Parts: sequence; structure tokens; C-alpha cells
Amino acid sequence: MELEFYFRGNYYGDSFIIILSDEGGEWTILFRRFLKRLYTLNNWLIFISSGFLIIFSAIVMTIIEPETFSNYFDSFWWVMTTVTTVGYGDFYPVSVAGRVYAVFLYLIGIGLIGIVIGKLVEGFAQFRIKQEEGKMSYNGKNHIVVVGWSKKAEHALEEIRLADPSKEIVLIAMLEKTPVKHDNVHFVHGDAADGAVLEMANIKEAKSVIIFADDSIEDNQLTDGKSLLIATGIERLAGDLHITVEIKVEKHMDLFKHVSVDEFIISDEMISRMAAQAVLSNGATTIYSQLMSRKVGEDLYQIPASPKWVTYRDAFHRLLEKGATLISSGQDMNINRRLDEKIPQGAILYIICDQDTYSKLTAEK
Repeated sequence: MELEFYFRGNYYGDSFIIILSDEGGEWTILFRRFLKRLYTLNNWLIFISSGFLIIFSAIVMTIIEPETFSNYFDSFWWVMTTVTTVGYGDFYPVSVAGRVYAVFLYLIGIGLIGIVIGKLVEGFAQFRIKQEEGKMSYNGKNHIVVVGWSKKAEHALEEIRLADPSKEIVLIAMLEKTPVKHDNVHFVHGDAADGAVLEMANIKEAKSVIIFADDSIEDNQLTDGKSLLIATGIERLAGDLHITVEIKVEKHMDLFKHVSVDEFIISDEMISRMAAQAVLSNGATTIYSQLMSRKVGEDLYQIPASPKWVTYRDAFHRLLEKGATLISSGQDMNINRRLDEKIPQGAILYIICDQDTYSKLTAEK
């Protein structure tokens, strides 16, 4: 009976299988069934069996042929090049016993390691697919959670990455696949009103969250109602978390009074007001753009007050010397009328400057 050896390269099904052919095909069918049964075994069992086979074979070959394999590493090297079908030829058995065991390794070892390689490749592929489909939980901390996907959310992600390229972002949306393929953007598929979905986004360890209005809902009351439901669920799970919510109608802000929402974005009315300012004051929209985007001109930054600054006048002049303009303490923009007031402990100041100036200021802290 004449036997023929060859390999099949696909890692699905009977991956990397050695096929033995004879005239009747009985050996071929038998060996295929054996390896298919092997492929369906528990992954950990296969990995452990493969590791055991490699170590056992290295020990056996050292015992059988001590002249050829003078140490365990040489034997291990030969076993690895054999089962991975590399076959450098720098070591090979010369005795009958060694060659008989080598045949066993050809028949069993190569098929087993081939299945291991196939399962590893398949595992990486499945991991990537689950990531893209948003089926994997995020375990990081101090990240930003963005709820809802739209052009507004896309621009927000871009601005966050421009401001801090290292910042981790978790996007929650009802999409089949992630719309953003970036190392720092993790996608979670699902409805943010579902507590299990929020848990997948690790909302408890997040730094802040942005809830964008669902533009697929035509009724503004229903849109803001959904945002309220999401904000309530987030506060219930995360507690003290900075929450920013986009709402459609300004009067709906009262509906959020029992939820600790830190900031509101009134999308439709904000655009209308900017359009009105463009008519009343030429160039006003350019100033707004500079303050709101990292792409244009000077930027708005937040810095802590220095212990060396006693009054706002001290802070104003020291910052001005560095090339930055102090415009606000918290949400109060009347700094020019409060220059002689003492800066309260823990005050957060807002300044306008360029990136280089901000970097120098933060380096001095």
C-alpha cells in the first residue's frame, strides 16, 4: 500500500490536517474523522495536551538518542521545528527508535499543533469581531463615555482626541459595528438606558459622560425624555459623575432637576443664537469657533489656581505675562470686576491661550 502525505492550509474545519491517501481512501477518511473529533475538544484540553506532547517528546528524544540530542534544548528545538513543519534539518534522528517516534510525531504532533494554531488564529479573529460588534466589556478607568452616535458625536470624539490623544473613550450606540476604528475608542453595542450596557461601559469608573439626543426620534419631548431616562440610570449606577446632556428644548431642563446633570447643551437653540450673533456682530461666530474647537486659533483651557496667587489680580497678571488671558473662575465670567477678591481654595480657572502656552503652564504646576 502506498501512502501519500500532504497538508491543507485552511484553519477552519479540518485545519492543517495531514491526509494519508491509499487506493481505497479508508486511511484518509479515518484520519480526517480523528482530527475533526480532536478539533471539537475543549480548547484548554488541546493546549495542555499540545504542551505536554512537546515536552514529553523532547525528553523522549533525548533519552532515545543522547548522541544526536545532547541536551533538552536541542531536542526541544527539533520537536518544535518538526511539529510546526519548518524542518531546518540541523537535527534529525538516526536510530530506528528515533525515526519511529518521529513518524508518530509526524502523524499526531503536526496535526495537533496545526489545530492549536488554527484555534489561536480563530480566537484572535473572534476577539476582533466581538470588539467591532461592541460585545466586549471595557475595564479601564477615568474614561469618557459618549452615548449615542451622530455627526455631533463624531465631531465630539474628534475634539476630545485633539485635546488629549491619550484619553480613552467608550461609545455606546445601537449600531451593528463600531463607526470609529481607533485604538482609544471602545465600542459597546446596546441601549444606554439598560443597566447591563452601562456596566459593560464600566460607567462606575468613568470620569464623565456625554449624552447626545437621539436624532432618530422626531418628537422633541420623547427625545429629551429618553435622555432623561439615560441620565437617571447613569446617576443610579455611577453616583458622582460629571454628566453633560444635549437637549432639544430649553424648558425641558426642569425635568432633569432631580438628576445631577452638570451641563446642558441646547442644540437647536444654540445654533439659532449663533446665527443671530453673526447678523448682529460681524466676526462673532469666528470667535465662538476658536473657543469651541482645537482646530481654530486660540483655545479655552481649564487650570487649577496656583497657591502663589492670592487674588484674581495676581492670577490675571501672572497668566498675562505667560501669554494667557484669564476669563473665568468656574462659571463666573465677571473676573474684571472681582480682581481684588481672594481666590477660594480649589478654584478652577479658565484661560484662553495656545497649546504651547498651556503646556508650559501645566508643566510649572
